Amino acid sequence: MSAAPPDNDVLWARGIVKSHHGTPALRGVSLGVREGEVFAVTGPRGSGKSTLLGCLSALLPVEEGEVWFNSGPVHTLSRAGRERLRRERFGFVGSEPHLVPELTARENVALPLLLAGAGHKAAHGAAGEWLERLDVGDCAARRPAELLQSQRQRIAVARALAPLPTVVFADEPTAPLHRDAQDQVLRILASAARSHRLTLVLATHDPELARYADRTVTLVDGRLTGPITAVAPRGASAVPAGH
Repeated sequence: MSAAPPDNDVLWARGIVKSHHGTPALRGVSLGVREGEVFAVTGPRGSGKSTLLGCLSALLPVEEGEVWFNSGPVHTLSRAGRERLRRERFGFVGSEPHLVPELTARENVALPLLLAGAGHKAAHGAAGEWLERLDVGDCAARRPAELLQSQRQRIAVARALAPLPTVVFADEPTAPLHRDAQDQVLRILASAARSHRLTLVLATHDPELARYADRTVTLVDGRLTGPITAVAPRGASAVPAGH
């Protein structure tokens, strides 16, 4: 009989298994992500981090195991149900920005708000505020082809945050950025999550970026290599985080 997920876990997974074209990507992964925390999944390239985020975010159906969001089962949803969940409750940032080329930066950021039913003035106002927070306010009226990759990536981060989703999934979100810009964008992501009580699930192969998380877990060859740990302040040792 399936155990109910803990009440304070916004995401909960048990024994999830997923393969790609017959090659195992996840081999029985179990974890919980608490409401309002910044949770980092670390590990080398090819370890299954992107697949894990895909399963947690309802982008990929699991082959075995369970995934729950806010105490509701995700693994039993239809394809249409998973798409609705992603559209209404989740935000996404990948390593590539994937902006709509015909739209300006402000229009790209406002788009998910408009699709959710926000008025034009409110959507564009929020879009402008988030562009300013990401230091690309001066790009608001320009289209993606006119911008640097680093600017486009910041706009993609603004687009994910502007609707204030319950969970933001960030898969190597700073890949196109230089180190200083990586730190700035991660600080903004983490501070936005904490100030607005969003949950941020971050996948990164860079342990330096994982220090912005409240807790981390390491994935290697589709398996967790140890317990979930709380990120300690600089100069202190990390300690296991009980679940």
